Amino acid sequence: MPQGQPSVVPDDGLTTRQRRNRPLVVVHTGIGKGKSTAAFGLALRAWNQGWPIGVFQFVKSAKWKVGEENALRVLGACAEGGTVDWHKMGEGWSWVQRDAQMDNEEKAREGWEQVKRDLAAETYRLYVLDEFAYPMHWGWVDTDEVVDVLRNRPGTQHVVITGRNAPEKLVDLADLVTDMSKVKHPMDAGQKGQRGIEW
Repeated sequence: MPQGQPSVVPDDGLTTRQRRNRPLVVVHTGIGKGKSTAAFGLALRAWNQGWPIGVFQFVKSAKWKVGEENALRVLGACAEGGTVDWHKMGEGWSWVQRDAQMDNEEKAREGWEQVKRDLAAETYRLYVLDEFAYPMHWGWVDTDEVVDVLRNRPGTQHVVITGRNAPEKLVDLADLVTDMSKVKHPMDAGQKGQRGIEW
């Protein structure tokens, strides 16, 4: 893709501007680190454009304080860029299914119901559904329904979904899919996560 030019121009009847401004479904998946980090970087770009942003944090503990949350809340309240609403849906680590699974399942379903309401109302221009691939992978939320809702969402709403094991149907729907692969990680050498890097 030299100088930002697409290798193929589709015969879809759209103008270049119409095609450029199509709302996207973005998926960040894979076993490597950086899926959520990349999504929050996208949220920073959206904030700079003045877009209203909705972050829906699935599965991770509602008590866990991620650095991006504080930064985006401050930016959203400063009246210079877009607004930011942050919704915490989960109660456990995304890579560990705990004994309270039924509670987690219910919260994931409730979170998805809220996302559906906001999509129907066109509440946000960018939705970050952080760790949302897990509830679909575990069968807590119906993937077919998610795909149908995203395919038929109104307006110009962009949606980014993170998490390992993104279902194939979601990947097929998405406009942009990045698979984060791990080459090396400090945890491989016994080093735990650290302040400023993991949170």
